[in-house]
Amino acid sequence: MVSSTLILVLVGLAVIASVAGVIGCYAFLRRRTLIGDAVSHSVLPGVAIGFMLSGTKDPFALLAGGLFFGYLAILSIDWIHRKSKLSEDTAIALVTTVYFALGSVLLSIVSGMENGQQAGLKNFLFGKAATLTELDVMVFIGAAILIVIAVLLFYKPFLLISFNKDFASAQGWKSNRYETLLSLLTVLVITIGLQAVGVVLMSALLIAPAAAARYWTNSLRKMMVIAALFGAAAGVGGGLLSLVGENMPTGPWVVMILFVFTLLTLLLSPNKGFFAIQQRNRHNERKINQENVMKILHQLGEVGKSHVTISEMLDKRRMDTSVLTKTLRALQKEHFIITDKQHLLSLTETGRVEAMRIVRLHRLWELYLTQRLKFKEDHIHGTAETIEHLITDDLEEALLKELDYPEMDPHEKKIPY
Repeated sequence: MVSSTLILVLVGLAVIASVAGVIGCYAFLRRRTLIGDAVSHSVLPGVAIGFMLSGTKDPFALLAGGLFFGYLAILSIDWIHRKSKLSEDTAIALVTTVYFALGSVLLSIVSGMENGQQAGLKNFLFGKAATLTELDVMVFIGAAILIVIAVLLFYKPFLLISFNKDFASAQGWKSNRYETLLSLLTVLVITIGLQAVGVVLMSALLIAPAAAARYWTNSLRKMMVIAALFGAAAGVGGGLLSLVGENMPTGPWVVMILFVFTLLTLLLSPNKGFFAIQQRNRHNERKINQENVMKILHQLGEVGKSHVTISEMLDKRRMDTSVLTKTLRALQKEHFIITDKQHLLSLTETGRVEAMRIVRLHRLWELYLTQRLKFKEDHIHGTAETIEHLITDDLEEALLKELDYPEMDPHEKKIPY
C-alpha cells in the first residue's frame, strides 16, 4: 500500500520540476542558462538568514530569505556587468562564489545554534525529498499556481523579451518591468526547489527539461508543456529512487533521469536529433550526387555525346568510383538513366527534363551573381554548384522574372528550358 508520505513527496517533486521546466524555457531562450546556477547558489544565505530570524524551519521565512538573496544576486550580476569591463560570465562566476561562500558560513553558524542541528538546512545542498512536509508541499503548489498564472497572463511580453528585448520595447512593452518579473519568477522557482533538489543541481532542473523540449518543437507553448512533462517525470522518478536507500539525496537522481531524457532527445528527436540529421545528410548527399551525374550527362550531350562511358564521366568530374556506382544504380532504378549493351549511359526523357532543370538553375544563378551582385565570372562557379541544389520552384520563377527569361549564361552557354 502506497503511504501518504510517499504521495506527498512525489507530488511536491512533480510540482517543483514541472514548473521549473516551464520557467527554464525562458532562461534557455534568453541564453541565460548560467543565471540558474548563480541564483541557486546565491539563495543559500537567504535560507540560512530566514532560519535565523524565524528560529524554525518555517517555509515562508526560508522562501522570503531565498527570494531576497536570489533577486539580489541577479541585480549584482547585472550591476557588475554594466558598471565594469567584466563579461557577464565573469560576473556570474564572481557572484556565485561569493554568495555561496557566504551561505556556507551562515550554515556553519546555524549548525552551532541550539536548534540548528535539527533544522536540516544542509539538505539544501543536495536535496532530500524525504524531509518535505505537508506545509512545504502546499507552499510549492501555491507558488506553482502563482507562476503558471503569471506565465499565462504575460505570455506575449515574456515571449517578446525572450527573443528580442529591443523589439518588445519598440512595440511599447515595458521590457524592464517584465524582465524583473521574469527574474522574480525564476528566483521563486529555484527557491522552492532547493530543499528537494539542492543548491548544486537546481540549475540542471531549470535548464535540462527546456533544452530537451527544444528539440521536439519550435512552438514556445508546446516547448513549455513538453519541458513540464520531462521535469515532472524526472522529479517523480528521482524521488522514488532517492527513497529506496537511506540518506540518499534526491537531486542527483533527478538530474540523472533528466540527463537520460536529454540524451535520448539528442539522439532520437525526429527533426533535430542525431539520427535524423544523419539520415537527412545522407539523403541530401545522395540527391546532390544524382543531380551532379545527370548534369554531367546533359553537359556531355551538349557537345554531341549522348551516350557516355563511366571513364568519360570521371574525366568530366572527379567522383569516388563506389559512390558513382551507387548513384548510377539509384538513377537507373528511378528511370532517369539507361545503360545499353555496350554499358554506355544516357538520359531517359524524364532524366533529360530533370537534368535540364539542374543545369538551368546553375546557369541562372551564375547570371544573377554577375548581373545583380556584380561578381566576376571566374568567382561564380563554386557558389552556383552549391546553390543549384537548394533553389526551389518559387525561387526559380523569381529568378526567371528578375532576369527576364534569359537565353545565355555569363559564359555564353545556352540556358535550357
